[in-house]
Amino acid sequence: MKTNLVLIGFMGTGKTSLGRKLAKTLNKDFIDTDLEIEKLTGLSITLIFKKHGEIRFRSEEKLMIKKVAMKDECVISTGGGVVLAPENMKALRKKGWIISLTASPEIVYSRIAKRNNRPLLYKHKSIEYIEFLMKQREPYYKQADLLLDTSKADSNTLVERVIEFLKEKELDETDQNTIKGT
Repeated sequence: MKTNLVLIGFMGTGKTSLGRKLAKTLNKDFIDTDLEIEKLTGLSITLIFKKHGEIRFRSEEKLMIKKVAMKDECVISTGGGVVLAPENMKALRKKGWIISLTASPEIVYSRIAKRNNRPLLYKHKSIEYIEFLMKQREPYYKQADLLLDTSKADSNTLVERVIEFLKEKELDETDQNTIKGT
């Protein structure tokens, strides 16, 4: 049975803020994989990218995903590129429902424009580049169990939608168990 909620999506779509709210509402532990990587390595994500590059970061991310995917009763917020490694998604799906957060490139840009801690946007902080990266990752994000657009919805509405989704899944499991005779 799946007891985790896994939030995927592009940077700036609200994975961390919604994840914290969901964890509190559902009485689950909250895990932000980027923060866990920072704790483990003693380096910020920005510094890992600067000193060691994206390949090193992605290998740290894979190790962290293996670790957190084994846990139960968690809301897991992932980095935007976690979907690029099929083994990450396979591990997270075993115990978790995958929820993809989306937002328009303009909204993402407005949310992250003031921050300078997005390594993939150091050289190209523009709506066009965000759109380019989002299009590359879109097929991966669309493989989620639930898609939520955070562009205009408030966090309470999003939490309600996730709870509705979980109730639907619970009913589906009950129906499947009835059919199987268990």
